[in-house]
Amino acid sequence: MAMVKLNGVRLFYELVGAPGAVPLVLVHGSWDSHHDWDPLMPALREAFQVLRYDRRGHSQSERPTGPGSIREDVADLAALIEYLELAPAWVVGNSFGASIALRLAGEHPGLLRGVVAHEPPLFSLLAEDPDLSPMLADVQSRIRFVVERIESGDHAGGTEAFVETVALGPGTWQTVPPDYQQVMIENAPTFLDEAKDPDAPAFELDWISDFSRPVLLTLGDQSPPIFAPVVTRLSEALPRAEVVTFPGAGHIPHATHPEAYLETVAAFVRRHNMMAADQNLECGA
Repeated sequence: MAMVKLNGVRLFYELVGAPGAVPLVLVHGSWDSHHDWDPLMPALREAFQVLRYDRRGHSQSERPTGPGSIREDVADLAALIEYLELAPAWVVGNSFGASIALRLAGEHPGLLRGVVAHEPPLFSLLAEDPDLSPMLADVQSRIRFVVERIESGDHAGGTEAFVETVALGPGTWQTVPPDYQQVMIENAPTFLDEAKDPDAPAFELDWISDFSRPVLLTLGDQSPPIFAPVVTRLSEALPRAEVVTFPGAGHIPHATHPEAYLETVAAFVRRHNMMAADQNLECGA
């Protein structure tokens, strides 16, 4: 475990696994920390060189005094991959972390072997669809309530409201372990930055339409329904996208269904690594 200062911010990171193995970078979502990936680590570190980190404003990484932005998150991820000489790497992102990973694919494709993205909240992709307007308005209203709670100083109430009304569903807050509840409450101010950043939900499909590396887009069939049309829009724009839905899972399948998630992601990465190796052999021949 280490700290490094990049883009003017101290970032906490952990790099484990065999040097020289295929690099896999894990990007957590809103409210979370690098510990979000704990259930996967014993298996991943045996197969890959795994980087996970706390995004700026989260847990052990520095929280700048000014408002943060998704552009800074993308720049941090690019700088961390370059600093640790991991390019080209697989990048796996959950929720807001998936939005960051997809933006990185558009801005710095040379840093990537491929992307795995679970339910990115890129809701601007749905703005022009009148059939989805009521659902989109409802989600935006719920997020505004969360923002109001945080702004009032009620970080615990805002966090609980997010979990139960936006991300996971009614009654789920009590299923979150107390220590992880505390992590989320402490990271609430950074969610406020994300919610107020006009660039955070914005996304143009043209940004990724030329990304030629493999992309796995995943969903949980118990997730809020707003994510499925986002994934559909993305899959139609990406040249090499595949979509997988996890039965019984929701917005954080790596935590609730780690075995199924691990098996799916590892198989996807191995398959495409083998395809790339075969193509290199053919070119060499």
